[in-house]
Amino acid sequence: MSSVTAHPRRSGSTSAGRRLKWWQQLILQAICLFIAATVLFPILWIVSMSLDPRNISRPTELNLIPPGASLQAYLQVLDRPTANPVTFAELAFNSVRLAGGVSAFSLLVGVSAAYAFSRFKFPGRQFMMIAVLAITVLPSVATIAPLFALLNSIRISSAIMSIVLILAGLMLLGLTIFAVAPAIRLGSAGPGNYFFGAVGLVISLGLIYGGLTPARSDVFVLRNSLLGVGIAMVSGALPFAIWNLKGYLDTIPKELEEAAIIDGASPNQVFFQIVLPLATPALAVTGFLGFAGGWTEFFLSWQFLTDPKDFTLAMSLYNMTGQYAGQIPWSRFAAFSILLSLPVAIVYLLLQQYIVGGLTLGGVKG
Repeated sequence: MSSVTAHPRRSGSTSAGRRLKWWQQLILQAICLFIAATVLFPILWIVSMSLDPRNISRPTELNLIPPGASLQAYLQVLDRPTANPVTFAELAFNSVRLAGGVSAFSLLVGVSAAYAFSRFKFPGRQFMMIAVLAITVLPSVATIAPLFALLNSIRISSAIMSIVLILAGLMLLGLTIFAVAPAIRLGSAGPGNYFFGAVGLVISLGLIYGGLTPARSDVFVLRNSLLGVGIAMVSGALPFAIWNLKGYLDTIPKELEEAAIIDGASPNQVFFQIVLPLATPALAVTGFLGFAGGWTEFFLSWQFLTDPKDFTLAMSLYNMTGQYAGQIPWSRFAAFSILLSLPVAIVYLLLQQYIVGGLTLGGVKG
């Protein structure tokens, strides 16, 4: 009987077992420190400018710790970021509605379509997959003109539009309850059930809120609304969500679903209680990318929206640049930039463990 002796890896060795010399380790560590400094320095510089109380029109010196640092710039941004009669809270609420709606809708529809493409064989499947892929290849900027013309042609009475939004929200809320409530009542609800319930609840409440919000004009123009911008964004986010989720669902063994069916599980139970929990990393990646894209979206919003009450944070940040940029202190611009980036960073930190798994396993099959 032969025996194998495991030799401990020596200090300074690589995954292949080759020992690095001291000067090679020193060079690698110096490169890593240089990359870290290159990434962190602009962030520290922006934070330093946001704390500068001198209200300078342009940075003139390299000073990471400004004299008399204060939070005055943040207070000014939170009160009224730009000359438009809109507060930071209103801008943030618009951005949350846009980013959250796009992320939730693309997840809700994308995971259903991805599961169908991954598990079922039906006529036209290959053609539809290629068509979805072709949409992801098309640059989003190239679709601005046709989307503008299409959405601008849709004009509905504001009263009718309010009724349509409320009815759509109530119908979606009823479907969500119908799909989730039985599993909760029987005590067999899993993470997938709660996930779909939360997404459906967010979208339905958003539709109801939109219908109850007082109209600003007698005619509702879909192009000049956050709903229109969201629909335009979903047209680009949904194909990506479908392909990203399909690649991950292909890695889930079908034997798990077959075993559940043999044990008496229904197709809905297989999808909600087996497939969705296993696909949590891919759902986290897709949801995060959809939220980040909606939060920082600028091109469509800038071309479509005209009412400052519908502006987003990204649009207001752009208003601080241009021909009137000299009148806005750099401290306010820096403070606004930090406040704009914080939500995306927080969402990433909350979903970090799932995002890492989704990025590393989504492209692996078998």
